[in-house]
Amino acid sequence: MDIWPLSLVALVPLIVALRGQPVRRAAGLGWMAGFTMTMTGFYWLLDMLKVFSGFPTPLCILFMAILCAYQGGRIALAGWLYGRAEARGWPAPLVFALAFAASELVFPLLFPWYYGASVHNAPVLMQVADLGGPILVGLVLVCANLALAEILLAWRRREKADNRIVAIGIAVPLLAAGYGFLRVRTIGQVMAEAKKVRIGIVQGNMDLFVRKNAYHVYVGRTKELAKSKEVDLVVWSEGAVPSPRAVTEATYKEEIQRGLTKQLGIPTIVGSVLRTPPAERGGRMTYFNTALMADEDGKILGRYDKQYLLAFGEYLPFGDVFPVLYKWSPNSGRFTPGTSLDSLPWGEHKIGALICYEDILPSFVQKLVKHGDPDLLVNLTNDAWFGDSTEPWIHLALAKLRAVEHRRFLVRATNSGVSAIVDATGRVVVHGGTFKEETIIGDGRFMRAWTLYSAIGDIPWYLTTAAIVAMGIWSRPKRVAKAA
Repeated sequence: MDIWPLSLVALVPLIVALRGQPVRRAAGLGWMAGFTMTMTGFYWLLDMLKVFSGFPTPLCILFMAILCAYQGGRIALAGWLYGRAEARGWPAPLVFALAFAASELVFPLLFPWYYGASVHNAPVLMQVADLGGPILVGLVLVCANLALAEILLAWRRREKADNRIVAIGIAVPLLAAGYGFLRVRTIGQVMAEAKKVRIGIVQGNMDLFVRKNAYHVYVGRTKELAKSKEVDLVVWSEGAVPSPRAVTEATYKEEIQRGLTKQLGIPTIVGSVLRTPPAERGGRMTYFNTALMADEDGKILGRYDKQYLLAFGEYLPFGDVFPVLYKWSPNSGRFTPGTSLDSLPWGEHKIGALICYEDILPSFVQKLVKHGDPDLLVNLTNDAWFGDSTEPWIHLALAKLRAVEHRRFLVRATNSGVSAIVDATGRVVVHGGTFKEETIIGDGRFMRAWTLYSAIGDIPWYLTTAAIVAMGIWSRPKRVAKAA
């Protein structure tokens, strides 16, 4: 994820391998590439499955292989779409680009990722995300890959390369970089004039299961920040208060203020687990993964319940249909998703809350920003279940694009890292480490800015998907030679 120049060449072998292949073989080559990508790049899934499922290692390896076989289906879909459209006479480079974009849009992943995040530490190449999200960033990189693939294919055929493809493959990344350079400068000026907020992030580094001291760590660190008067706002990680607090919908604000937030003495976004009694939710105890906004007096100003729950960690797929699955996997959670996209109010400001991997779902964040119009984005996360692997850094890399897409600052408070503040150009202002208790302090800005992606979201990519599907159905019209 950190060697961004590889993103300009990494797809070349796949592009070369797909050229001229029958549809089934193209899909198979795509699946093989996707399976290899996910089995190696998502190696940390094995430890997560071992920790949460309680199953023995061989069985977890099997489950990981099944999961990665499914995840690899995204590249298989791209190969299948490519094979059908190329067989009907459509230009191969155009077909690959459209198929790649369509697969990133429509294939549902349990652990979402986008090729465009490969340039997370090359800011000038990220800025087109405010036009078309991560898929557009990825297509810029695909163009470079297509140009190099065209040169290699021509060399193999001992023919001259199509100069149009090579020119486009060079021009598109250069144009994107030029746009990025200008946007970094203009957004930098806007950030300099925006209202500043001093933010303290408490990273508790609590163990996933033995978390007896979590309450004291987060409260103690927050009181220290309040006493120092260094910060205006404190942000806790996801589930910072892990023991479910039994509340009722009618009185939870007063109960949380009295039992927790009144003593903090500073505006704080608290990550907690709320539990409502069976009488209120159809006869079953209900659990919510929640972010609460408290003012300096501890009064609860707003609440956000996580909507996209993590498979195996917070729910079991098909668990509601087959309840016995929860008996077989006792470490899996059984949470209920939230439904509201409202921002957390804080005085004249509105804060868009995201929990866990919701910050890597561009379409969801686009809806949340369009609905709530926040001037700051905050993500509460706990990546401890993935261990001290590359996953926390990959999560941060994917999340950076949300700041660019909506030109807002993004604050990420994580239990075990990587906690960070990301500015509106996707650059990290400050970040902490992994698996250590610490307090990270940095400056954010309250910003609102219109972007094309905020306004229209993924509409262009739905049209792209319709186009590649049509190409896979109808053959390219043949040109009729004009009479002399």
